[in-house]
Formats: sequence, C-alpha cells, structure tokens
Amino acid sequence: MTFRFLLTIIAVTTISMGVAWKPEAATMDAMPIAGATSQPIGHFQFCDRFPRECRPGAVDRGPMRLTPDTWSSLLDVNRTVNQIPAVTDIDQYGVEEYWAYPVEAADCEDFVLQKRKLLLERGFSPSNLLITVVLQPDGSGHAVLAVRSGLGDFVLDNLRAEIKKWSETEYTYLKRQDSGDPGKWVKINDGRDTIAVSGIR
Repeated sequence: MTFRFLLTIIAVTTISMGVAWKPEAATMDAMPIAGATSQPIGHFQFCDRFPRECRPGAVDRGPMRLTPDTWSSLLDVNRTVNQIPAVTDIDQYGVEEYWAYPVEAADCEDFVLQKRKLLLERGFSPSNLLITVVLQPDGSGHAVLAVRSGLGDFVLDNLRAEIKKWSETEYTYLKRQDSGDPGKWVKINDGRDTIAVSGIR
C-alpha cells in the first residue's frame, strides 16, 4: 500500500465520520521538547496510588505508524470516552486536583487517563500515548492526550470530537509525559508566551 493511497483511505474514512484530517499539513508537527520539568501534583498522587501505571515499560521505538486501523481506533476511543459526563474534581471529590479513572463522571485528566487505558488495551505503545498539560485561551489549565505518530502529534480532547494535530489547536502547550518514562515529564517548547497554570499543577 503506497503512502499516498493510505492517506486517501484515511481521509475518506474520517470525512465520512465527520472528523477533520489534513495530511497535507503534516510537516513539522512533532511537539518540540525542551528538557525535564516537574510532574503535575495530580499525576504524582495518581502514580503513588497506581505505581504500575507510571513505571518505564516498553522501549520507545519512536512515533507510531498511522494506519486506517489505528486512526479508526483513535476516533472510536475519543468518541466513546467523550460521552462520559464532565464534572470538576471539586464537585466530584471535594478537592482541586484528583486524577482517577472515571466511573460515572470525569474531569479533563480523567478523560485522558481513560483514553490512554483503552488505547493501551488495543495495543498502542505507552511511549506514544502521552498525558499533556496545556493552557486554554482564557489561561485555565487543561489536560489532553497527545498521540505521537509519523505524521505528527495528534490530540485527543474531551472538549471536541475532532482529533487535531497539536499545532492546529488553540492551546499553549506546557509539558507532557516523557516518552521513555511515564512517571517523568518534559517541557514543551511551544514558542508562544504562557502564563501561570490554573487548575492543573
């Protein structure tokens, strides 16, 4: 199967599902990383409760090869998990930050954890499923799941049905899990000014 034919198949599939795909823009679309940084407190506490989730596992063999099947899995998991009702940690747990797998409702990081879990069960490598902290345009903190691929880094987000490349979103990217160690985090050199994170620390 040629590369051009593969992109055509994916484009037709995603158009039919109402999800944007722009292969012609897949150029510089890997997030630029700028060294180690602090782990969000919510993720630190999650790792303390579930240490197996945060230990180095599979070797990082680089970005995954995106195929019609893997793209379909991303669409399916994103759509399915986004149907969970959204609720803040304050309303659900009575604290500012509590990262957990959702049961009846979820905050943004809970959506990310669940998507990552389901994609791991489908055979995706943990080195290509990276929890990522961003700023929304209003300055509030938010979490998304970054998926590394040979066509760029894509974002699964509970605030939208579309799966977009990170560079096509309105967010300012701050940090994400290290692809070689899910318990460590690296800074993202987004190239834009950022302000202090509110909500996810």
